[in-house]
Amino acid sequence: MELKDKRVLVVGLGKSGIAAARFLQQRGAVVTACDAKEQALALPGITVQMGGAQWNDLEKQDLVVISPGVPVQTPELERARSLGISVIGEVELASRFLQGKTLAITGSNGKTTTTTLLGKILADTGLTTQVGGNIGTPVMELIATSEPETWNVLEISSFQLETAVEFHPQIAVILNITPDHLDRHGSFAQYAAEKEKIFARQDANDFLVLNADDKATQMAAGRTKSQVFWFSGARPHIKRGTFVHQNVVVFVPQEGAAMEPVLPLVEIPLKGAHNIENVLAAVCAARLAGVSAESIRESVKTFEAVEHRLQFVAQVRGVDYYNDSKATNVDATMKAVASFAGGIHLILGGKDKDSNYTLLAPLLRERVKSVYTIGSAAEKIGRELAGVTKIVEAQTLENAVREAAADARPGEIVLLAPACASFDQFENYGHRGRVFVQQVKQLQEKS
Repeated sequence: MELKDKRVLVVGLGKSGIAAARFLQQRGAVVTACDAKEQALALPGITVQMGGAQWNDLEKQDLVVISPGVPVQTPELERARSLGISVIGEVELASRFLQGKTLAITGSNGKTTTTTLLGKILADTGLTTQVGGNIGTPVMELIATSEPETWNVLEISSFQLETAVEFHPQIAVILNITPDHLDRHGSFAQYAAEKEKIFARQDANDFLVLNADDKATQMAAGRTKSQVFWFSGARPHIKRGTFVHQNVVVFVPQEGAAMEPVLPLVEIPLKGAHNIENVLAAVCAARLAGVSAESIRESVKTFEAVEHRLQFVAQVRGVDYYNDSKATNVDATMKAVASFAGGIHLILGGKDKDSNYTLLAPLLRERVKSVYTIGSAAEKIGRELAGVTKIVEAQTLENAVREAAADARPGEIVLLAPACASFDQFENYGHRGRVFVQQVKQLQEKS
């Protein structure tokens, strides 16, 4: 892709947008970078437009590169396409320059844990490995350090896949597809279609790892040209892939082959059945990347839970506090709640994503003593879960922690698993999680 002297508009100046703008400018493009926010930002050699001026001179551009947070169907982007201007995302742009092999992971839940674990497994065995994407480091920033022998382990979101055209991972993983971001994608069918773009460019030489227990991923298998491998936490046997046999994770390399033991379930250090699924997916992808079962076992045994993903924070007066701020949809919250037998004091709320909270009702009746609602979704959550369990309108996270701490008894659990986005009160889910941890640490100091 030739960039020299091309006029490029970069829309959205978060991490990925800034990385894209700098890369384009270094490759000789004439770059204009813009963001709707009113803030001071200087990028040497780049024209920066902040506030309402971001769509000036659109017809003069050769290419538009958008950040994941920018909806693809805005009138301005529709106009750009009508003018014959290509509109792509940061991941798509980066993929055209990234060297080495790509192992890409998507799904509604479990992406970050699985991506981090896979990065560790590959690095531990001595492979040149770098991790990025939706997990924090923009893919653009991995280009400079990529080499032909590099494994690029990427967490990829549906927002990043919306603009995928030539993105071509050698190994793709879809962990699950459950309702999420319907406020952006419009329907579950469209959301699922965006997820499936992860394998759109794959061929018979590539691998696709799918969840055998998830209906939407099962349906995706018939739409790929790549070699499909499965993982399952529920089925006693699958033709090729990973599953649990007599409490041991096993891998079957091809139909009819003998089961290859990888590690006992008791050696998985992560809490929750959903994390067993994440490990199964990681084991399958790692074996396809050529990592030995013995090496995988050692890496999994020493893996620590990722921050904000069912992260144990502290025990205060006999009550355990867990931070699962990354549980930003209903399905993720259900998985978090299902990880505990009962006695849960659950913090829910934030920015609604057109979610159906009534799906939580059966689990809440069984395991949750109290719900503490926060943020703009609080009223909707309270309405949809009325009568299911005790509901406290806490409004803020600080109030929720304080109320939960007062109600919880020794042996019980306070769990932040909000089922919502964080942008109404926080910068992102990480900010929300850090505030929760800070509040718990203050309780600990007082006790």
